[in-house]
Amino acid sequence: MRVSAIIPAAGKGRRIKSKIDKPYIELLGKPILAYTLLRLSRSNLIDEVIVAADREKVKFLERNIIDRFNIKKTKVIIGGRERIDSVRNALREVSAGIDYVVVHDGIRPFVTEDMIKRSLGAAKRFGAGVVAVPVKPTLKCAEKNGRVKYTPDRRDYWEAQTPQAFRRDLLERAYKKIGRKSAGITDDSMLVERLGIKPKLVMGSYGNIKITTQEDLELAKILTSHSCNALM
Repeated sequence: MRVSAIIPAAGKGRRIKSKIDKPYIELLGKPILAYTLLRLSRSNLIDEVIVAADREKVKFLERNIIDRFNIKKTKVIIGGRERIDSVRNALREVSAGIDYVVVHDGIRPFVTEDMIKRSLGAAKRFGAGVVAVPVKPTLKCAEKNGRVKYTPDRRDYWEAQTPQAFRRDLLERAYKKIGRKSAGITDDSMLVERLGIKPKLVMGSYGNIKITTQEDLELAKILTSHSCNALM
């Protein structure tokens, strides 16, 4: 089983209120994206890593992250305006002979080998595997005026994370079917679901955070400083 990892990393810093694009914000002296790429490139389960970056950041990423941290089996391509466009561009660069594709957020730096293994195991059995965690808060479905419509049973709900693993042919077919209609698409699992496939959820971690706000960044600093597995 040969595996390619796709990393959409063209995000801006709007919600985190940073002048620096999110993947390049430093986390204890190292860009967030560097942590992510080091973990994926060092995985024994992944054969190649493809990073989709802003056109203006390609050379910077190659010089200041790939070369600086000696990241292996990784190439950088030009991403798109939206996340879905970046993944589509990266899919075109996947090498011949690759059987499965893992899609992982560039700003989710605490991915582990176990998460990759579990998602790929599910993809092998069911065609698609999604790392997720059960939701902990009580959820409310609201009307447009803010009034509570109903309270769903939280036991039925999971928070989707990445990595998300797919049989290559399924993911390519899903992207071909969706075309340029990206409205409302928030992860790759949604595209595969539209083919009638039911991805298998596998346990992730509440520490597998996506750094999108200033509060996330502060939490990431704590997790990094206290983690024995933090990559130096």
